[in-house]
Amino acid sequence: MSEAFKRMTLDEFLVWSDGTDTRYELIDGVPVAMAPSYGAHQIVAGNIAIEIGSALRNRPPCHVRSEAGILKPNSFRSYFQADLAVTCSPHRHGQYDTPNPLVIVEVLSRSTEEHDRRVKLPVYRSIPSVREILLVHSDVLFVELHRRLDDSRWQCDLLVEPEAVLRLDSIPVEIPLAALYANVDLGPDPQA
Repeated sequence: MSEAFKRMTLDEFLVWSDGTDTRYELIDGVPVAMAPSYGAHQIVAGNIAIEIGSALRNRPPCHVRSEAGILKPNSFRSYFQADLAVTCSPHRHGQYDTPNPLVIVEVLSRSTEEHDRRVKLPVYRSIPSVREILLVHSDVLFVELHRRLDDSRWQCDLLVEPEAVLRLDSIPVEIPLAALYANVDLGPDPQA
């Protein structure tokens, strides 16, 4: 087994490097390369960070993190990088993970959507502090907001109209979808 695929602990993973600029997540002890993000993905993530960051400006210690480290509960062998996460826990020097995330955001693209839905979403739902999970497609105007109703139930709202407004209750903030997709040339809807 090559060194890149040897099972490792979280502590080993956090100091490990393959000698390239490739970003990795740790899934059940195995480093898995992340697909590089492209223009639309980067723009949408940046737009969301700006909107949420502005809403949190006067609410320290609450803040938004990009490439946010998310730990799988009760596991020392899984570490994900969400596009964005919101926490109201103060930052500690040397901290890799996002403590007590309230909101987790994944910007979906063709290369990441299946992994984000099948692997990450169930883990995010299992984190007790998470109130809302946002899945935002980068290729078409399509936003899914997963909102925790109680310990065992979630509600999923779909936003697909350009005039729709995303409401995050945990922060709280309201963001027009037009602001999320500002400066993105959306392709044709593959569902049409």
